[in-house]
Amino acid sequence: MFRKNKLAMLVSEFLGTGALTLTVLSLTHSQLSLPYFVATAAGLTLTLMVVALAGISGAVFNPALTIGLWTVRKLRTLQALSYVIAQFGGAAAAWYLFLYFTQLHDVKNNGAYEPRVLVAEVTGTFIFAFSVAAAVYQRLSLGLKGLMVGGGLIMGALVASLGSAGILNPAVAYSLHQWGWGTYVLGPVLGAVLGFNLYNLLFVQTEVAEVAEAKAEAAEAVAASEEKVSKPVVKTTAAQRTAARKTSARKAPAKRKAPAKK
Repeated sequence: MFRKNKLAMLVSEFLGTGALTLTVLSLTHSQLSLPYFVATAAGLTLTLMVVALAGISGAVFNPALTIGLWTVRKLRTLQALSYVIAQFGGAAAAWYLFLYFTQLHDVKNNGAYEPRVLVAEVTGTFIFAFSVAAAVYQRLSLGLKGLMVGGGLIMGALVASLGSAGILNPAVAYSLHQWGWGTYVLGPVLGAVLGFNLYNLLFVQTEVAEVAEAKAEAAEAVAASEEKVSKPVVKTTAAQRTAARKTSARKAPAKRKAPAKK
């Protein structure tokens, strides 16, 4: 049995991937099917979905990014697997909804293997994953994270469109019938793994060192405060102070009286 929060995470990934897929399908089968318009629409949709759902599931919406996050230990194994299933489910639901609206038939698979397509998808997804890694590790605010992730998708898709369809998402590629294990599946996965791990390897160490230094300074401050607290503070009562004055008066030498004048 799933708890409510875990179910909300899976539904979030299902809806976000479905919305992204439906947007790409709509633009691809329209008069605005140029790479620039498709990439911009996908980026804007992803920005909105990140702002709406990042607080629920992290707003991954991409099996390749899910695998990349798993390799840098940002997602647990079971969580990553459930995310991938939910993402493909959302993309499939978007495809059937699109068929219901448009009544299209006999859509052929165009995901044949070609090295140029593979390299283009790796390159574009690398750019996309690198921007997502920056947003995750720098812990940006929700609005900035949405802009970073959406902008990364637009940039990566435009670069990849030089040699491929610029999909960068195996779930979306499945619904677009651009399915190919050696191109639109392997390419995005390799790009995402490279993007996340490169950022984690080269650019997170400084952050970790700064955090460790801040923790050391905080520990020293706590130790100093504990040392001050541990010193005993002697408090005297009014009776003890009076007795101490009497004792000091007895020990003090008596003053000689001056001789009386005749």
